[in-house]
Amino acid sequence: MSARQAAARFGVGVSSAIRWIARAKIGELAPRPQGRRRASSLDANEAFIVGLIEERKDITLNEMVERLAIEQSVQISRSALGAWLQGRGWTFKKSPLMHWSRSGPTS
Repeated sequence: MSARQAAARFGVGVSSAIRWIARAKIGELAPRPQGRRRASSLDANEAFIVGLIEERKDITLNEMVERLAIEQSVQISRSALGAWLQGRGWTFKKSPLMHWSRSGPTS
C-alpha cells in the first residue's frame, strides 16, 4: 500500500504517513512524545527555590511566592508554583498527627 493510500485509509495527513513509513524502515516503531515542554520563568530561579525549601522544610507556597516576589522580582501564582514544584518531584502532603480537638494521637 502506498503512503497516500495508507493516509486515506487511516485518516491522517500524507506527510505524516510518509514520515511514519520512513521511521518504520529504520526500525523506529515507538511513538515520539507530543508537544514541547515550555520554559517557565521559575527555571532560572530553581536554585533559589530549592534553597528556600532546604532552609525551612515546612515553608508554605504562599511564603515562597512572597519571597520570590520580594527577593527575585518574580511574580507567579501559588498554583503555578505548586505545579512547577510537582513537575520536578517536590510534593508536600500535610497529615496532622492528631485532630486539634483531641488530646492524644489518632489512628
